[in-house]
Amino acid sequence: MSESRFTSRMQAVSIPCRDSVILRGHIWPTGRARIGTVIVNPATGVCARYYHYYAAFLAEHGFDTLTYDYRGIGQSRPATLRGCGYRWRDWGELDFDAALRFARARAPGDSLFVVGHSFGGFLPGLSERGSDIHRMLTVGAQYAYWRDYLPRHRGRLFLKWHVVMPAVTALCGYFPGRRLGWLEDLPVGVANEWSFQGARWEMNYPHDQTEDVLRRFAKVTAPILAVGLSDDELGTVEAIARALAYYRGASPTQVVLTPDQLGYSAIGHFGLFHSRHASSFWLDTVLWLRDGVNPWPDQAVSLISNTEGAP
Repeated sequence: MSESRFTSRMQAVSIPCRDSVILRGHIWPTGRARIGTVIVNPATGVCARYYHYYAAFLAEHGFDTLTYDYRGIGQSRPATLRGCGYRWRDWGELDFDAALRFARARAPGDSLFVVGHSFGGFLPGLSERGSDIHRMLTVGAQYAYWRDYLPRHRGRLFLKWHVVMPAVTALCGYFPGRRLGWLEDLPVGVANEWSFQGARWEMNYPHDQTEDVLRRFAKVTAPILAVGLSDDELGTVEAIARALAYYRGASPTQVVLTPDQLGYSAIGHFGLFHSRHASSFWLDTVLWLRDGVNPWPDQAVSLISNTEGAP
């Protein structure tokens, strides 16, 4: 896709949240008969622009596509992050919820699809509007419980995200990820929820709110295709299964791909949204989103019962 063709399709949008925060994003309208609207949820600390080529690709294949930055990130970043208390849960309860409402209001009759990367594939269950979702595709979706990290990298990742990150966040009043070359800057609330995340997501909430959290997840009844990569150090089989266990009302399928199946020696946690996968993985995702057909039936794995973390 040429750069001019890509940029000419973008339409900047503002998305109002229930608490009056305004999110910034873009719509890529399809030039074909519309199948529905896809909402793309980024990974933590990743700007929406990282997914713009994928969004334009989906638009070329019949989907209006919405990308947006969560509060505190990218174009939705406030004037200062120091002391900003935005939390992971806000990204689901308020921001994704607002994206769903925006997409529904814009095209009331559309089927709504979700593509969620990393934490962006877990947070849809936090919205009150989860029942609006028609079908979901997740990539490396989990909520960063350290015991689920890939074993050979677990020690390094624990030190990085659960020791260094909270210490630097406490010192700076936000996490300066861009300065460190790790990811985008993060609000203190997001950084700390990541750093101190335990096995059970609902334990982030006061005891009298935990049942409500589980109730919202159960409202998602859409089929979910949860993709993982064998060399993903964060989105391991165990981590993805732990996150999927919260979607008690959904129909999940978990698959694990290897880099060599896609023609590469390594891909990792972020690589599948690179444009080099447009003629392979990206086309396969269209098959799932459009038709509900799992392109990788031979790579399906049995869902693990994580009794430590299952709701």
